Amino acid sequence: MVQVIAALGLAPEQVEAALRSASLAPSVHNSQPWRFRVLPDRIELHPDLGRRLPATDPEDRELRLSCGAALFNLRLALQGFGVRPLVTIMPGHPAPGALAIVRRVGGLTPDDEMRALLKAVPQRRTNRRPFFESGVDARHAYAMVRAAQLERSWLHIVGSREEVARMKDFVRRAHRTQQNNPDVQAELGAFTGHRPDATDGVPPASAGFHPEAQDEWAFRDFHPGHKHERLSGKDYESNPLVAVVCSHHEGPLGEIQAGQAMQRVLLTATTLGLSASFMSQPIEVRTVREELRRALGGVLVPQAVLRLGFSTPVPATPRRPVAELLMEPTTSTS
Repeated sequence: MVQVIAALGLAPEQVEAALRSASLAPSVHNSQPWRFRVLPDRIELHPDLGRRLPATDPEDRELRLSCGAALFNLRLALQGFGVRPLVTIMPGHPAPGALAIVRRVGGLTPDDEMRALLKAVPQRRTNRRPFFESGVDARHAYAMVRAAQLERSWLHIVGSREEVARMKDFVRRAHRTQQNNPDVQAELGAFTGHRPDATDGVPPASAGFHPEAQDEWAFRDFHPGHKHERLSGKDYESNPLVAVVCSHHEGPLGEIQAGQAMQRVLLTATTLGLSASFMSQPIEVRTVREELRRALGGVLVPQAVLRLGFSTPVPATPRRPVAELLMEPTTSTS
């Protein structure tokens, strides 16, 4: 088994803590599709291609988005240890197959905002329960827009009545397409339900309530094939704050940048007492995603659709141990 070693001027236990923070990022069905190679002068982030979801995420867009979120957590954890990180995205030859390399370029003292975000990392949850009908005020919305901008991305707030109606239609149509795809449903089933000792996936306690036909929005059912586990309760809220995380360009670079922005938005929301979950269907169905992009003006690239509001607390989902995430070290080439 690969052991965590000292890197970037940190002791092995500090490196392990940073990787544990990285592993707390969100991912589709909590699949956790990331791995790390630790060398004395760097930490490499790699995709775990054995955890691809080819039916749900056929282009690996959300895989890279999730890895971008893990990268943001890693950066934040390193900063918490006084490391100023230098990130190279899609490094190519220096680290074949890697999505990013993180090196040290000096020290820093974390500021109050950085410390608040770092504290939010283990507190953040994907909350699939109904939200309260109380809305999100403009001050909170601005804080999340700013969070995305700081990561060179954009957060589009779905605001007008016409925009909300159009987004509901996008979600509903994409959801129906996925419901009719047995491969998508099989991938969902593989990561949900009672799975004793599982270190990934969405257990029943984190699955939320069973969506009903009268719900205003089409929510993914994280109890597929497990009718006896379905929880009944109040209807889902009619008017959550819906926001679209967007990159400024297509491709892996934009997806990884947007993943970092998404995580900064989610952690900012956590510091404000907000809950969040994903309405991923319009991103995963290409024809609907293209319609969404046109609806946003054709320039911004939609990467994630977030549902934000206030709700009751939910338990954490399981995480793989750091030892399972490590790759064999190799000789540094640069």
